[in-house]
Amino acid sequence: MPQSLSFCYSRAVLIYAGIDEAGYGPLLGPLCVGCAVFLLEQHEPAEGPPDLWRLLRGAVCRKASDRKRRIAVDDSKKLKGANDGATHPLRHLERGVLSFCASTVGLPQTEDDLLASLETEVNPRPWLETTSALPLAHTVDQLRIARGRVQRAMTRTAVRCEAMWCEAIDPESLNRGVAATGSKADVNFLTAVRLIERLWARWPDRHPRIILDRHGGRTGYAEVLATALPDTAISVIAETPTLSRYTLSRGDSKVTVSFALEGDGRYFPVALASMTAKYVRELIMLRLNRFFREQLPDLKPTAGYYGDGRRYITEIKPVLKRLRLSPAQLIRNV
Repeated sequence: MPQSLSFCYSRAVLIYAGIDEAGYGPLLGPLCVGCAVFLLEQHEPAEGPPDLWRLLRGAVCRKASDRKRRIAVDDSKKLKGANDGATHPLRHLERGVLSFCASTVGLPQTEDDLLASLETEVNPRPWLETTSALPLAHTVDQLRIARGRVQRAMTRTAVRCEAMWCEAIDPESLNRGVAATGSKADVNFLTAVRLIERLWARWPDRHPRIILDRHGGRTGYAEVLATALPDTAISVIAETPTLSRYTLSRGDSKVTVSFALEGDGRYFPVALASMTAKYVRELIMLRLNRFFREQLPDLKPTAGYYGDGRRYITEIKPVLKRLRLSPAQLIRNV
């Protein structure tokens, strides 16, 4: 492995995490930022980031279709199905997210159960009050089998899925954050920093390794990290066209943070974080669509992106007015 991709750490236990977002660009629905954390008991951190696709190959793969029926884990954009396809569009996202989530906290029975296990807070809004049973695209037995497969693969390789989290920033909060910070990119970055802080606080003596998908076209992060974490010493390890790596220190406690180009396709925890963020966003959009279709049965559902989002807003305006709902709580300004 190239030296620029290696971790420098002496203990033979690795806290290995990924962070990624979904829903950065839409007009409707939340910006979601997911995090997946693994502990490897038999990995020397100095050997570099482990290939969990290889270690867990008996249970996982990258491709949505696999002859061995393994669980697909990859960039969420590759696994989200078409809304008008022959199978449920969330089939592969759901199988991956719930299989690993169930390995840590048990199989969630409802959307609310899943959000609670991911520590996802959803602001109370009329269009977000309903919940549905899970799973949506599988049977419970199918997911129990998938969970068992994941658990056996992790047990064989001394790997544990330690935690999965997701922050969901609703449009009102996003608009408020943009007004305070100056840009949507800043809100996204500060959300990722909160997850870094949560990881660091949970494992302060384990020197966690955290990889994030690169934020925009930025290659240098030392200055923005120092601004977001003023009580932290920042050391630059590498800043290349494909990878930016930093060691953050508070006394003897350290964390290494890397921003990788196309990280959601190159690093397993980032891919699972991407899938988690996307799955949570899709569940929230299902709630939104369900509410407004109860008011307008002929309303075509939306994914919330700009072109179709504008169509949707125009069609629901009479409902917003009749029910005295605030557009500011529903629609992003940017």
